Amino acid sequence: MLSIQTRLITTAIGVFLLAWLVSKVISSTAGWVTAVICLSILLTYQIWHASKLSKILLTPKYDDIPRAMGIWGEIYYRLHKLTRAWRDQVIDVEQQHQRFIQAIQASPSGVVMLNEDDQMEWCNAIAGSHFGLNARRDALQRITHILRKPAFVQYIVRQNYRDPIRLTNMGLFEEYTLDVQIFPYGDKQKLILSQDVSQIEKTDAMRRDFVANVSHELKTPLTVLSGFLETVQELNPSPEDRERYLELMNTQTGRMKTLVDDLLTLAKLEGNPEPPISQAFNMSMLFARLKVDAEGLSQGHHQITFENKTDKNILGDESEMYSAFSNLVFNAVRYTPEGGKIDVVWEDTDSGAEFSVTDTGPGIAEEHIPRLTERFYRIDRSRSRETGGTGLGMAIVKHVISRHQGDLKIQSVLGQGSRFSLTLTKLRLSSAMSSSQKLN
Repeated sequence: MLSIQTRLITTAIGVFLLAWLVSKVISSTAGWVTAVICLSILLTYQIWHASKLSKILLTPKYDDIPRAMGIWGEIYYRLHKLTRAWRDQVIDVEQQHQRFIQAIQASPSGVVMLNEDDQMEWCNAIAGSHFGLNARRDALQRITHILRKPAFVQYIVRQNYRDPIRLTNMGLFEEYTLDVQIFPYGDKQKLILSQDVSQIEKTDAMRRDFVANVSHELKTPLTVLSGFLETVQELNPSPEDRERYLELMNTQTGRMKTLVDDLLTLAKLEGNPEPPISQAFNMSMLFARLKVDAEGLSQGHHQITFENKTDKNILGDESEMYSAFSNLVFNAVRYTPEGGKIDVVWEDTDSGAEFSVTDTGPGIAEEHIPRLTERFYRIDRSRSRETGGTGLGMAIVKHVISRHQGDLKIQSVLGQGSRFSLTLTKLRLSSAMSSSQKLN
């Protein structure tokens, strides 16, 4: 393909040759006239296409190629090829930018981009929820005008970004505890990264409370034992007092043993994998065992009814499920006044099966119900010590039923009684060959 310069030179030579031939054939004047007419036509053609090119450059159309003869056809072709290449590059950059934005949006961390004047240029959705920002509304607003936490303002002014800072009570619709750190980049620009550590904070608080509660629970019986031992060693009590002291010491020792056993049970539940769904155990036998143990604990002081309305067995760990069931039944026996009624039922539901314990005890105030499964949480500490509770029973129940993909539901009316139920899905159930039976 000839270059544009070559085409221009060839056209000019052609015009001059045509004019020379006309001057030889007709006259020199005719030759000059021919040359002027041809050059005028060429000049008009060039001016018209130059104007057209100017319009194209002002409003480019990638898919519309103007048709022209000669050098303008070549110019339009090359311009179209160049603009298509630029368009492809722009599309590629836009796609990369979109992927980059999508990746940052998918990040679990909040991202805020600041310019050299600490004005917000962009933020992802996570940062929006963390700080209450809106990428469009707050664009080019100084970050210290939007995020006015004194600790953050001091952090950004001090310009020592080596370590993150922790901000509490963040967010508009949900409360967050955030670790926030600034990373300078580019030409005096800054990147703010925020990480939600609310769950870590709660876990740390639970761990601190757990250690404090364990220490407190062990300190009381140890103090009692120490006091009794000192009394026995120094005062030489009578045989009757000595026997009473030994009995109280044995009670406190049993309390510590129960506490340690419950702690070991919780540790085992948290550390072991979920029970398999291939092993079934007989609910009728477990029901009979629960009935014997509950009546032994009650000593005839309560009306206890066990009713098995389904032939379903449970796929899972029998010892874990017995621990959960027995905690509910024994709590009902311990906290229901003498002469009260306790109903234990195992029955089918639309989604699977349900184990429920209903009592006529004192009931539970509504504000206590959400916290019953917290470790060492007690409604009445003095009553719990009298009944021998450790404050870990409901936490064990919650762990066990969660490991079996079930749910714990608590319903209670103060002064009327309570109903605790454990529901299991069909995935954790199997049919037994024996028919339904009722234990009285």
